[in-house]
Amino acid sequence: MSAEGASRLTRVEGLLYGGDYNPEQWPPEVWAEDAKLMREAGVTMATVGVFSWARLQPGPDTWEFGWLDELLDLLHAHGIAVDLATATASPPAWLVRAHPEILPVTADGVRLEFGSRQHYCPSSPEYRNAAQRLTRALAERYRDHPALALWHIHNEYGDHVTECFCARSAEHFRAWLTERYGTVDALNHAWGTAFWSQRYGSYAEVEPPRTAPGPVNPTQLLDWRRFCSDALLALHRAEREILTEVSPGVPATTNFMSMFKALDYWKWAEHEEFVSDDAYPDPADPRAHVNASLNYDLMRSLKGGRPWLLMEQAPSAVSWRPVNVPKPPGLQRLWSLQALARGADGVLYFQWRASRAGAEKYHSALLPHRGTESRGWRETVRFGAELARLGEIAGTRIGSEVAIVLDWDSWWALEADDHPSARMRWRDLLRPWYAALHARGVPITFVPPYAQLAAYRAVLAPNLHLLRPEHAERIAAYVRGGGQLVCGPFSGVVDGYDHIHDGGAPGPLREVLGVSVDEFWPVPDGATVPLASGAEASLWAEWLVAEGAESVDSYASGPLAGRPAVTRHAYGTGAAWYVSCHLAEGIGGVLDRALTEAGVAPLLDVPEGVEVTLRTGPQGRYLFLLNHDDRPALIPLTGPYAAGGTDLLTGEAAHSSVRLAPLGAAVVRLAPAPVPVPETDFPGEIAP
Repeated sequence: MSAEGASRLTRVEGLLYGGDYNPEQWPPEVWAEDAKLMREAGVTMATVGVFSWARLQPGPDTWEFGWLDELLDLLHAHGIAVDLATATASPPAWLVRAHPEILPVTADGVRLEFGSRQHYCPSSPEYRNAAQRLTRALAERYRDHPALALWHIHNEYGDHVTECFCARSAEHFRAWLTERYGTVDALNHAWGTAFWSQRYGSYAEVEPPRTAPGPVNPTQLLDWRRFCSDALLALHRAEREILTEVSPGVPATTNFMSMFKALDYWKWAEHEEFVSDDAYPDPADPRAHVNASLNYDLMRSLKGGRPWLLMEQAPSAVSWRPVNVPKPPGLQRLWSLQALARGADGVLYFQWRASRAGAEKYHSALLPHRGTESRGWRETVRFGAELARLGEIAGTRIGSEVAIVLDWDSWWALEADDHPSARMRWRDLLRPWYAALHARGVPITFVPPYAQLAAYRAVLAPNLHLLRPEHAERIAAYVRGGGQLVCGPFSGVVDGYDHIHDGGAPGPLREVLGVSVDEFWPVPDGATVPLASGAEASLWAEWLVAEGAESVDSYASGPLAGRPAVTRHAYGTGAAWYVSCHLAEGIGGVLDRALTEAGVAPLLDVPEGVEVTLRTGPQGRYLFLLNHDDRPALIPLTGPYAAGGTDLLTGEAAHSSVRLAPLGAAVVRLAPAPVPVPETDFPGEIAP
């Protein structure tokens, strides 16, 4: 394969465009019309078979592939590649009735019934065997089909069932714990079972953290979160291994769900050839595009900066919110371009043709209920034509000088029960930091706590509640070597067992930060604590003691008046900043100082509401400008972009400035185009 071919997600050239197609919901005569309309709309890929298990295998030893043969032949004849699903996300009724133990059980002991989807226990051997059998049958039949471009494993792991508390799950949990800890004495130490007489004499005495009379052991809960993520990953890997064996050379992916708490996507991404994501920003939320950008940056980061695929999004309204607001004209286009601006090499949708029955019959589609006379269809066709003009950006990447540390272990530990405040939630802590960088046009990369950091000018840790000493040493070495660290509150509190570090917070970061936390001081709901700078702290504050750090900002009133709130500590040839409170929008001022000291500058000075990114590759540089405002915007092209270029969306020259309509966008191929590009923007290993 050529270097250009290797940079593509699949063998399909250019950017991928299309969506989920569920032909089992329609008679065959509709399929021909769909294939014709897909070609008219510029569709290049259709996801097929996601929920087709019952149609493919109507009985234990009965298979019906003829309809799928016909469909794949039809799509191939129309030049449409297929993302073929393994169809294992929704076990059929015959399997559930033959093996009712497949059905998942809640922490309260309630067995969930058939009638929705994902109705299986992740630890069920009956489900696993049946899923593997189906996957193998599909792989053997279609591995050489010319339409096959991508394998789609399962669908949205953990969307409805992330855990099961049945006896099979208990057995699996004990086996997982035995492999993790070895002896039961090691387990007792890790779980701190001397507390409340919780000591175990053998692994046989251990059960999942079912509903109990009072608070459940926090380390048991943390290990349960780890186990549940690993149990679903084991199912995914079982299918992936079959595809690798039977259908080598065909890439495979499973659709993630943005920044999803239940699954440790760092571990999952190790088993993906490329990352794909399902994203459903709310059109009713005026800040939805900022959160979407955050999620897309994570998807790009999970595989070291490689291009990723937006597997699902809604063309207009969804069907599962209390109020399902449609996307106004132009928003579907803008938000699709945003995914490309953040490193995607394709945008697919749920779904192609709107369903007439079922739980998602009110969900929008590329081909709405009204058909080709609808507003949605006209937007589908227009955007397909535009996307074809952007094909040359495929394979380009996004560089960044700023990293944000994200650790699922720390996320799970942070949001455990019986903490000083239940208001400290990872995504709520992260969003203001990210929003400040987004507004300033500063690109970021997410990294795990074990990443190599030396190539970044600044590393941000909005929260690292759980912090292992070996990971803290990597961070300290980064600062000693000249890096700029900005660390948020309630960090360095517990170790990998969820035990408080000796000496309290910030634990192993105490020396690098030059501070010690004497006492946590959560802020009551609705209250704020003013700072000397004029900023206000909400949710959280700390009684901080400087141990070498200088006070950058202090609390201005109340019991903490005069005490440091934000500090800076020179350490080695770098500096470490500690923000002991939740500053919400006020975090921007702290980040400005730290990033200036680190030598980090915005990509381009843009008006409020305008998003800017830069994709770079051997074929050129591509400046994305997206106007999320309802007013027009004028963006001067200055600095490295002063030479201007060509807007690929319109074909018009962009000289000294670019004018954007409300919800408008431009993708400017900058001149001169050819520049070298690093192989990855992630300067560190993916695995620990």
